Amino acid sequence: MAIELNDDLIGLQQAADDAHAEVIRLQEECGRPTREGGWTDEQHAAWNAAAAVWREKAGEAQQAVTEHAKATGQDRGKLEAAVKTAVRHPGQTGA
Repeated sequence: MAIELNDDLIGLQQAADDAHAEVIRLQEECGRPTREGGWTDEQHAAWNAAAAVWREKAGEAQQAVTEHAKATGQDRGKLEAAVKTAVRHPGQTGA
């Protein structure tokens, strides 16, 4: 059976990946928090806020994959892999 994706799953995963990219960007911009001098309170706050958004978006994407897999009788792992492939490597098939 071919994996069935929908735009909602793709959009949720893209939002999670975008939020993760923001966490990485902040880490690269601020450097290591354990370096001499560490991060400022503002840097910690910005990173914590971005990480919270990432966790929220990733959770939404995971929940949607779980629900879609149950509703369509698809293998959850294969569905998740196909969604991530569709977002991260457009044009490739993950099914």
